[in-house]
Amino acid sequence: MLRDNMNTRAVFSSRGFRTVTHALAVAGLLICASTLHADDWPQWLGPQRDGIWRETGIVEKFSEGGPKVRWRTPIGAGYAGPAVANGRVYVCDRIAGDPAQQKQDKAQRGMIPGSERVLCLNETDGKIIWKYEYECAYDMAYPAGPRPTPVVSQGKVYTQGAAGNLFCFDADKGAMLWSHNYKTEYDASTPTWGFSANPLLVGNKLICLTGGPKGVAAAFDKDTGKEIWRMLPAREPGYCPPMLYEFAGKKQLIIWHPESINSLDPDTGAVHWSVPFTVRSGLTISTPRKDGDLLFMTSFYNGPLMLRVSSVEGKPAATEVWRGTSNSEKNTDKLHSIICTPFIEDGYIYGVCSYGQLRCLKEDTGERVWATMDATTGGPEVRWATTFIVKNGNRFFLFNEKGDLIIAHLSPKGYEEISRAHVIEPVNREPGRMVVWSHPAFANKCAYIRNDKEIICVSLATTGPQL
Repeated sequence: MLRDNMNTRAVFSSRGFRTVTHALAVAGLLICASTLHADDWPQWLGPQRDGIWRETGIVEKFSEGGPKVRWRTPIGAGYAGPAVANGRVYVCDRIAGDPAQQKQDKAQRGMIPGSERVLCLNETDGKIIWKYEYECAYDMAYPAGPRPTPVVSQGKVYTQGAAGNLFCFDADKGAMLWSHNYKTEYDASTPTWGFSANPLLVGNKLICLTGGPKGVAAAFDKDTGKEIWRMLPAREPGYCPPMLYEFAGKKQLIIWHPESINSLDPDTGAVHWSVPFTVRSGLTISTPRKDGDLLFMTSFYNGPLMLRVSSVEGKPAATEVWRGTSNSEKNTDKLHSIICTPFIEDGYIYGVCSYGQLRCLKEDTGERVWATMDATTGGPEVRWATTFIVKNGNRFFLFNEKGDLIIAHLSPKGYEEISRAHVIEPVNREPGRMVVWSHPAFANKCAYIRNDKEIICVSLATTGPQL
């Protein structure tokens, strides 16, 4: 093949030597190119589920007029962020039923008719490659659409709808491989704000918060869908993503539901330790964050809790380091997050509090260092105002509910905004104002951002061709 491509013969003459040298140079360039491939964003918070975007060659500041929109594709409503893997973009949405029927059914049965969809788009141009649609009546607050980000791995994509429909699809062709329904199979009730916990893939197991009286957490075989274990009986599952962390040399599955924070053996579901933490209105939402031997949680009403996870007599154990002292949604002393996942770095916590204040806390005590509204509303405090936080290099990309993408430095010295661009319109009016509450994906030197009407891809590459 090499001889054919080069249109020459493998002969050691001066001409042959030049040919071989050129071929080796081309091979070397191909090898280099393969090592510089773009990163994917195949699940909640990225490849390592930590909110860090590790690609290089990203813009330092936006040009006038903002980043270039590579493509935009109309979609339905939803809070589910996109996942990006292997040249495809996966996103879930909802198509509302007939307005007259919606009004009648909601009044008579408390149900809102409509359908949920799983969409697979071409990463290059945003065209839909395949879609799967199923009828799905809603009986929840904030009924815009699905919540969790899809999970993509080894040729499969896993999705979870807001009404408790769990699916596994062939990632390329869209064939449905297996499914579960939490309400019919596990006797689970729809949480107030829908099934929202982003599933977690651990080895051959997909970990989900299913709800149900026999256990709110379950592990399914990722290939067959067969239940492997179910644990943690509780009144409700909450909304917090399961996370896998290693403490004291042991991998621990962290499940935070509205009654307690729990560490499980991911293989068997056996409980290592459990710390009571009753959370008002079931609002366990924000992703638990690990830093060394510390584990941090934060909730809207009850505030934060910092644990130290260690080993006692060879067994995992957790002790309280500090917690918030206020039990109010507005008069908060530390950090009361609801939508934003905080970020911990160099002994400091950065996160958005209950009324939109981006705050910095000392990790060891919870003491507040500074606060600003610049990253969220840019003005007055507003209930549930938020921004999503992702680290890239030595700065952060923040995407706020107004549709602004921001590049900023976050440090104990304060919030330093570098650049800002308005990239998408907030069109969800559910909280009484226009918002976009969907976490972007960052991959291929781009940001993939959706609202309730479209998904867009904006280029964040410094120079050169789009990968």
